[in-house]
Amino acid sequence: MRLKMGKRRNGGDGLEITEERGVRTLHLGSRAIQSAMRTSRPWDLELAYTRAMMGFLMFNALPDTVLMIGLGGGSLAKFIRRHREQTRVTAVEIDPRVIAAARAHFELPPDDAALTVIEADGALYARQHPASADVILLDGFDAGNQVEALATQTFYEACRRVLRPGGVLVVNLWGRDRLFAEYFARLTRAFDGETGWISVQDKTNVIAFAFAEPGAVARLEAAKPRLSDLSRRWGIDLRGFARDFQWSEGIAPLLA
Repeated sequence: MRLKMGKRRNGGDGLEITEERGVRTLHLGSRAIQSAMRTSRPWDLELAYTRAMMGFLMFNALPDTVLMIGLGGGSLAKFIRRHREQTRVTAVEIDPRVIAAARAHFELPPDDAALTVIEADGALYARQHPASADVILLDGFDAGNQVEALATQTFYEACRRVLRPGGVLVVNLWGRDRLFAEYFARLTRAFDGETGWISVQDKTNVIAFAFAEPGAVARLEAAKPRLSDLSRRWGIDLRGFARDFQWSEGIAPLLA
C-alpha cells in the first residue's frame, strides 16, 4: 500500500503512508519514518524510540496528565490510553493532515475523556498552558529534521513552565543532527542541569529527559525495585532503560 496526501502547509513535500509486511508507516517529506503501526497489534509501540520515550514511567508511574507535542500516527497516545485510561492525554499537532491520517490509517480513536487532539502550534500552546502537565512527550520532526520552533531555548524554558512539580519533559532527538549538541545544551540550561538520556539504535535517536525539579537521581533509585512489575504491566523493558540511562555529565561520547 502507498498513499500520498497532498502538499504540506509550508509548501514542502506531502505526507505519505506505506505498508509492507503488516507494518504501516507514516512519512513527512522524507524517507524517515515518523510513525509505524503493526496492523495486527495497532495499540503496540512498534518503534524502539517510542518505547524509550515511555521511560518517563521510571520517574512517574501514575501521571495524571500527559501533553504530547507532535502526534505522528498517535502511537504513544494509543499506548497510554490502552494501559491507563485514568491518564488524560492531550496531543497538539499543527498539521491537520497528520491528524486525519492518524485517525483514518493508524486507528487513533476519537476524542473522549482520556484523549484530546488539538490542531495548534505546539510552541504557542506551551506558552499558553503553564502548570498543566505531569509529562511532556515532544516528538517534533519535519521532513526528517528537528522543527526549529520546538528546539529553541525559549521553547524549552516554556516547557519547564508547563510542567507541574516533579514533572518530566521527554524529547526525541536525532543523535546525528549537526545541532544535536546545541539542542542538548539548551535543554540542560533550561532545566538547570537536571537532564539525562537514553541512546537508541546507536544514536539514531537520543531520548532526552529533563526534570522540572531536583531529585530525579533519587527517584530512579527508589523506583528500581518496582521496575520488574512495572515492565510486565506496560510490556516495556523499563529495567533495561534504567541500566542504559545516563545523566547529563555522561553526554560527552554522544558529542564525539
